[in-house]
Amino acid sequence: MESAVHTGPTILEMRDITKEFPGVKALEDVTLTVRAGEIHAVCGENGAGKSTLMKVLSGVYPHGSYSGEIIYQGKEVRFSNIRSSEAVGIAIIHQELALIPLLSITENIFLGNEPTRFGVIDWIQAKKRAIELLARVGLQDDPDTLVKNIGVGKQQLVEIAKALNKSVKLLILDEPTAALNESDSQHLLDLLRGLQGKGITSIMISHKLNEIEAIADSITILRDGRTIETLDVDADGVDEDRIIRGMVGRVLEHRFPERNSKIGDVFFEVKNWNVQHPQVSERMVVKNSSFSVRRGEVVGFAGLMGAGRTELAMSIFGRAYGNYLSGQLFKDGKEIKLHNVHEAIEAGLAYVSEDRKALGLNLLDDIKRSIVSAKLSKISSVDVVDDVEEYQLAEAYRKSLRIKTPSVDEGVNKLSGGNQQKVVLAKWMFTDPDLLILDEPTRGIDVGAKTEIYGIIRDLAAQGMGIIMISSELPELLGVSDRILTIFEGRITNDLLVEQATPENLMRSMTSSDKKATVR
Repeated sequence: MESAVHTGPTILEMRDITKEFPGVKALEDVTLTVRAGEIHAVCGENGAGKSTLMKVLSGVYPHGSYSGEIIYQGKEVRFSNIRSSEAVGIAIIHQELALIPLLSITENIFLGNEPTRFGVIDWIQAKKRAIELLARVGLQDDPDTLVKNIGVGKQQLVEIAKALNKSVKLLILDEPTAALNESDSQHLLDLLRGLQGKGITSIMISHKLNEIEAIADSITILRDGRTIETLDVDADGVDEDRIIRGMVGRVLEHRFPERNSKIGDVFFEVKNWNVQHPQVSERMVVKNSSFSVRRGEVVGFAGLMGAGRTELAMSIFGRAYGNYLSGQLFKDGKEIKLHNVHEAIEAGLAYVSEDRKALGLNLLDDIKRSIVSAKLSKISSVDVVDDVEEYQLAEAYRKSLRIKTPSVDEGVNKLSGGNQQKVVLAKWMFTDPDLLILDEPTRGIDVGAKTEIYGIIRDLAAQGMGIIMISSELPELLGVSDRILTIFEGRITNDLLVEQATPENLMRSMTSSDKKATVR
């Protein structure tokens, strides 16, 4: 039976939208139709044009910078900026949240839209209204709390509260759950259903196809800047495989590539590793952790957000996080002492961070300089970089990793998320590591790019590289790893061969301090 929400009138039509950047046509004659009161998903591979389309709709790209028409609530609209779209009830929440960390929740909600009394900001009224808005999104924190002191999941709720304050009718969310753990993601999806019940229409961009299948009423699929199709989830019997087929234009029979693991001897060991929080000395973020990695082995790290996975990885990588207290590192049977990142690189370690934009790349650099930046000494003579060799090496990585760009002279900021991640991988492959640490390597990238990343991981392991892979997605860990370690509150709680691991026993070890691990 068709859902009642499908009977709503059309609230939005985008007709023949075309948007060009120098040398690139990002959108070509894209159409999008959204019904009032529905949750409408927009899916597509990285670079398909999803975020660009939403920026056109919200006025980030103003009228005149694109061609085509936007019909909203039956009338053509021509937005000159975000304020003009917000004035008619359209609000966008970007993947990179637009909150100011050193301001309070209240100050962020009303920033630029403060309630006044006799020309002076009325903070009493603002706080009262903030409490009401936070209650609507299910957030119980004190509105005077600084945004920097709440987690990413709660920051998403503050953004939605901010939108509700502007009497939003159409809410656009770009990858709202990309950085959230499972419980925070579920809370956000439940909130969207609740807002839907109050008549608010949502457009949601997401690469998490299980969430799209569960929550969306309709799905529009973009590919290479064009509209491919719009699916009615109920009527068309949509599942993840059907969405993937539309996104990539083919069936992905094996999302996780087959591996014939040829695992060698142990070459890297961590023994009794202890690390303090960098600001809170009484808080231990890594507690007496020990593990090993073999050549050609992919070791998965599973844990809930805040469990200490990233803290453990970064502290091993030249003490890049926290205050080292005690513990030993061994490589090829010999103890190594890594006091900084440079020493870690020289020892054959590489670390792909979970935040590629803040920690993995300099967004002002071009692709070729980004690829060689971690070890310029390889292509330098008397501290002068060989520009020809730099270009040739970057071109070789562009071809081998299939980085989609017209030239390695392009800025990395112009690349899609999946292609930026390939540049980060190339950067660390260039350092010739023995141990590659991957922290959420597929976060925020589409299913096709994920499959390519998995293939790269398989090939590197086949060459004898040891790989540590941190991921919040259990199916990914089960599909890629040879062995999985679980972490809870800074402790390693289990060590399982992938054949022994199930989502159930992994989750049990991720939520319990009862240590069962046998270090292999």
